Amino acid sequence: MKDKVFSFIEKSVDGIIELETLLTSVPAIAPESGGQGELDKAIALEAWLRRQGITDIVRMDARDGRVASGIRPNLVATIPGKDDNARLWIMTHLDVVPEGERSLWNTDPWKVVLKGGSLVGRGVEDNQQGLVSSVFAALAFMKQGIVPARTIKLLFVADEEVGSKFGIQHLIANHPLFSKEDLIIIPDGGNGEGSEIEVAEKNICWLKVKTKGVQTHAAMPDKGVNAFLAASDLAVRIHGLEKSVFTARDGLFEPDRTTINPTKKEANVPNVNTIPGDDVFCVDMRILPQYPVAKAMEEVRKVADAVEAEYGVKVSFEILQSNESKATPASAPVVASLKRAVKEVYGVDAKPVGIGGGTVGAYLRKAGFDCVVWARMNETAHQPNENADIANIIGDAKVFASLALE
Repeated sequence: MKDKVFSFIEKSVDGIIELETLLTSVPAIAPESGGQGELDKAIALEAWLRRQGITDIVRMDARDGRVASGIRPNLVATIPGKDDNARLWIMTHLDVVPEGERSLWNTDPWKVVLKGGSLVGRGVEDNQQGLVSSVFAALAFMKQGIVPARTIKLLFVADEEVGSKFGIQHLIANHPLFSKEDLIIIPDGGNGEGSEIEVAEKNICWLKVKTKGVQTHAAMPDKGVNAFLAASDLAVRIHGLEKSVFTARDGLFEPDRTTINPTKKEANVPNVNTIPGDDVFCVDMRILPQYPVAKAMEEVRKVADAVEAEYGVKVSFEILQSNESKATPASAPVVASLKRAVKEVYGVDAKPVGIGGGTVGAYLRKAGFDCVVWARMNETAHQPNENADIANIIGDAKVFASLALE
């Protein structure tokens, strides 16, 4: 039976290219990035799945008045198995990031191009590689009339790229989908060997820092309070907390420390000869799990108080995104099952790791569900000329199919 399932996947190259091409041609960009969300892409995907015979599909939409449709779609497709008590969930996201600087692309980012065994286009890896792999793993059973040992649940979520409020957070809050016995795989991260099974994420806090001073002519600086100067010193001091306060190390993660980095800088005055009275910058904090976000905010507030006293400014904070989650135990059944399947398909001994990036897995773990993030990928997400190897799509589909046969 396994040989038959694997053979179907190996012979599905044309279908893989077809589905990747369809999905890439329908940009699904969040309103925060100037888009209209995922609805058109979800409709196209559902129609394609139904044409292939996958008809048990349920939509669980979240309302979002910022997009013209008012809807951010989430879909669940089910392939019934012999055991419905310990189901296999494969969760991928529909949304993609914008193309970025168009001149850096060698081809149209919204048209898939085949180059030497790789597919090039925005979204082909993040997260369509995992999505397409999950679909063809399911089709290998459905098309051949084979009932998998486990029920397969394909979950396609919205809003992963900018916080998951209308995706997995909406589902956890409003739809009881998961059980503690389920195996939950999120193919949204990995390395070129497929040797890393992500079981833990750093705590995340994105912070907007606003510094208020007094605007004045640059020729008379003593009449004002330079908000930009104070903010520059503050940015350096906040970054310095990496070494002065958050000194712990954890070899599960790479890098193995808390990272605190000033990132985005907003414009202040439009001309050179004016001292700005207002300044805004952002900070990306990736904090080892042993430090709560509240601890990070406490330390940031301390340095802000010191800058206020020294420069005569006022500093305020806005938390743009914050999340904490526990780790999936390395001994969890989903880890052991995935290690076995990866070894079978790729001949690789995969190991549990932690990451600094954020995935939808953090929300599931916080809700009490063990899950892992895994794929074998080129790691070109968000880059110009994003690409995915067809061999990885096929191999990952075999891994998922092996889990469904377990």
